[in-house]
Parts: sequence; C-alpha cells; structure tokens
Amino acid sequence: MKETFKSYFYWTHARGSVQYDVMVTLILAFIFITPHLWNYGDKPSNAAGPTGPIEVVANDGHGLILTVLAADVNVPVGAPDSVVRKALFKAIEPVTGDAVSVERWELSRDANGNPLAWRVWARR
Repeated sequence: MKETFKSYFYWTHARGSVQYDVMVTLILAFIFITPHLWNYGDKPSNAAGPTGPIEVVANDGHGLILTVLAADVNVPVGAPDSVVRKALFKAIEPVTGDAVSVERWELSRDANGNPLAWRVWARR
C-alpha cells in the first residue's frame, strides 16, 4: 500500500495506464468541484467601471493626463472641490488603480454648455 501511494505521489506511472487516468481524474475533479464547496474569494468586483473609453496620456514624466466622459463622473452641480476630486478618482480608479492622486482637472463643454469630458491630471 505504501508503494502505491508513493508511486502516485511521485507520478511514476506511464501515460495511458489506469493509474495515470485515476490521477488525472482526481486532479480534474478537484479543479471543477472545489469551487462549489469552498469560497476562494475570487468573485468579480461590484464596482461599476466607466461606460465609455478613458484616454490616458503621459504628462512628460509628471504623471498622467486622463480624459473621462462627463457621463462617467457623477458630480452634482456646484459641488466643492473635495467632492469633485473624489468622483474623478472613482471614475479613473478602474484604469489607474488606487495608487494615483488627482492633482487638478478641467471640464470641457459643447457649444450649448453641456458637459462633454473631464481632463484629469493625476500623479502616481
């Protein structure tokens, strides 16, 4: 019995043998059954990402300049700078991660005065 377990542990059986098939079946069973039995914590994030593209451009070694669609940033009219900074950070975080800080920003508008996009200067 000891030799049998030892041969399975060191994977000494030839391909196509019954013992080899048993080992492969046990490995596949582990891969496909254990996620239903244990919670590995690898679920997708519930954080909603941007609905439109985010343009990222290097700022000559001073950080990044990101262009985010205005629809992706939820900022109330007349909000203080801290609220705008937090909303912009939340909008760019799926692209940049949490290792950036928002330094400054500007909002571009169309001919009717409707917001189009935010330009955000961020630094790592």
